Amino acid sequence: MKFKQFLGLQGVKASIFMGIFYAVAMLLIFLTGYSSLPGNMDELKVAIVNDDVGEAGTQIADQLKESLPFKINTDLTNEKALDKLEDNKYALVIHIPENFSENAQKGESAQIDFSVNEASATMVSSAMKSVVDEINNQLSASFSTQTAKGVLLNFNLPEDQADKIAAQIENSYVGNYIIVNDVPDGMHNNMLPMFLTMACYVGAMIAAMQLVGAFKQSRGKASKAKLFTYVQGSALVIAVVSTIFALLVAYLIADIDSGILFKLAGQQILLYMAAFNVCAIFTFLIGEAGMILNIPVLLSQTIANGATMPREMMYGYFDFISHISPMYYSVQSYYAVMFGSTEQAPFLWGLAAVAVGAVIINILIVTFVNKKVPVETTSKASVGVITTAQ
Repeated sequence: MKFKQFLGLQGVKASIFMGIFYAVAMLLIFLTGYSSLPGNMDELKVAIVNDDVGEAGTQIADQLKESLPFKINTDLTNEKALDKLEDNKYALVIHIPENFSENAQKGESAQIDFSVNEASATMVSSAMKSVVDEINNQLSASFSTQTAKGVLLNFNLPEDQADKIAAQIENSYVGNYIIVNDVPDGMHNNMLPMFLTMACYVGAMIAAMQLVGAFKQSRGKASKAKLFTYVQGSALVIAVVSTIFALLVAYLIADIDSGILFKLAGQQILLYMAAFNVCAIFTFLIGEAGMILNIPVLLSQTIANGATMPREMMYGYFDFISHISPMYYSVQSYYAVMFGSTEQAPFLWGLAAVAVGAVIINILIVTFVNKKVPVETTSKASVGVITTAQ
């Protein structure tokens, strides 16, 4: 066989096509999706809560509202704002305490609280930290300058008084950076919800191609209903086994509380069944070629899952995908159960709804799209084989 003949083989042609298709699809989806960063940062919501009754707090709140490039809300209480921060509805909560102006006038430390939820999209938490650092630097310089003006009026002071004034300048403003739902150090911990989800989804996608292939090869040996049940049962077995190994590896490497392992296992199994049935839709429809459609769907979900950016920053296509994506609900649910960022239940219900919806679609495809094939059965009254229509 010559090399040219080898290149003409069906498997080689398919490999060439998939190599080109995967490269184009991945770059097109990823570059398009991530191009919203940092351009869509202004879609993030920030709450400014001013409880100060003096002029200083009002002045700072007004300046922040004008200068920060975000959607600013000043109508919330601190408690309500922090609740929304827990649910990742807000990216940052800035709280000016009621005694801010009074402390500043007395020369005591004037403190502002900046609360950030680390159990959120990595782009949000890192961006908010940079924003807080910049605000603190500017306010600290401003307060130090104002305090220094008073010092210029007090030359020739005794050394002990000079030391007190120097300390007063240094501590005239304090920016209190508060982390809500602290995530253990290490990128592997922060990205664990996404890694667990992607590992599960990719395995389910491959299984969908193989199990649906087994379904089609077995047509005629059992009814479509029975074979479909076998496919789902096999997927469930794989889901349980793969979950055990996945969580074992994650537990040994990442900082996972052993008390939540059963919760993680339950979600991982549910995710596998949801992902399997979503991927099986295209495979039931067009066979192995369904992988051509499943790959772009997978790549789209890696952006739309909320691990890197929140929905507010996504373009319309990715925002839509996030509402029907097993990955999005899984990642957000993992954030909730691992780091306590919000309630887990809504995301589990969303994941379950996607799973049920995909199963129903697959049942409809198997029932009405796949052609009937005669089922071979062995009659008890005869040694021969009787063929009956399904």
